[in-house]
Amino acid sequence: MATLAENPRGTTVKPSSRPQKPRTKPGTNSAVLPSWLRAQSINVTRHAAALRPFKREEFGTGQAAPSEGHIQVVNDLITGLRGGLLKMSRKVHNAIGAAGESPTSRELQRVVTGKDKAHRWVQGIEKIWDFYFELFGQRQGKYGDWLLSCDRIAMDCYQAAYTGLGTARTIPSPPPFCYMKTGFAPATIRRGIRMRRLGKQQNPFPLIQLPYHRLVNPWTLGAVMHEVMHNLQSDLGLSRDIPKHVAMRLLKAGIPRSTVSVWVRWNREMFADMGALLLGGPEVVGSLMDVIGRAPQAVMAFRDGGVHPTPMLRLLISAEMLRRLGFEKEARAYARAWNKIYPNPRAGTIPKNVIDTFSRACALAVDTMCFKPYPSLGNKSLSQVIRFEKKDQEMIEEAAGRMAAGNDPGIISERYLISAARYALNHRLARPGVITKNFYKELVRR
Repeated sequence: MATLAENPRGTTVKPSSRPQKPRTKPGTNSAVLPSWLRAQSINVTRHAAALRPFKREEFGTGQAAPSEGHIQVVNDLITGLRGGLLKMSRKVHNAIGAAGESPTSRELQRVVTGKDKAHRWVQGIEKIWDFYFELFGQRQGKYGDWLLSCDRIAMDCYQAAYTGLGTARTIPSPPPFCYMKTGFAPATIRRGIRMRRLGKQQNPFPLIQLPYHRLVNPWTLGAVMHEVMHNLQSDLGLSRDIPKHVAMRLLKAGIPRSTVSVWVRWNREMFADMGALLLGGPEVVGSLMDVIGRAPQAVMAFRDGGVHPTPMLRLLISAEMLRRLGFEKEARAYARAWNKIYPNPRAGTIPKNVIDTFSRACALAVDTMCFKPYPSLGNKSLSQVIRFEKKDQEMIEEAAGRMAAGNDPGIISERYLISAARYALNHRLARPGVITKNFYKELVRR
């Protein structure tokens, strides 16, 4: 029998004669599942929305901000991956709808399986998003002008190489992008390389990693040209031709096969050193000495399987390149200084065959890399594509004097300003702080 219930105002209301479902209080067990399913749908949707493409203006509006080209290719990468996430999200939504209608264990497990897959995809995209967000975000701080300056040097290196070719090639885009990272040595990540930090996705443009201490001391930035040359070896189609021709040349000259394999393994780092010297001239060798001038045990330690020439020999390879370019005096000076620091190459672990054949093998390898024509260079040699002559060094020395005095160095190429800074430092034309200030001031002005 129905009873009368008193409402809060003291009057009575007659309840329906039909039984009513008891209202579930928030937090009771029967509300957990539907609420949780709804939250999963919201989470997946918001994840996909949060991993949105970048906008150029969010990284500042100054010259140091990433270019439209850099933003575009990164957004293309993120948008492509985000499309896969959106498809997964729809599947999760559909599974949630089905589980709401029929909350069986089977349907609920379809939800959590789809959610788990989507979550892993989110983590992968987030990793890529974070990587570029950090890189681009560096341009907003006080180091933005330094990185912009290095971008302009890297661009100048590319322009020097591509305008010097004997035949037209497809123009690579976007250009290299410099960023700062703590550590001892500079590094690069080439265009098209699959990166673990990007979830094995291809890096869309060359990245030049520079330690803070290099940026503080711009006369050490010959490393920019070295890292750019790694990218040019790939972009110019020389990654296979160089080691193949070096191997053939050395074998033909009677160099032992085991020693030839060492020179072939060194080809990329050696090519980068030779190319950097062509881009910046003799002063670049000073930057190389900054990197490899370490304790004797490290300098004379041969690494079986290592891709870098043993430091003891690496400086002498650059001296041979200087000699071939006509800078005999500078070549002798660097070799003499190096041999004064490290007088006995046999004191280390360099194989006897490598030392005994070094002079002959070095001359042949340098000649093959830099003074022989290649079809991919339009039947020119590397030294013809990127020319450096004594007149270029004279311009560098004049620019060094102007820069030290705080004057406009003129129309000199951006890459030559590194050598000008080194020359000004070595010849004490100005205090290090003045050289640094005027170096960056000029590059930012451009």
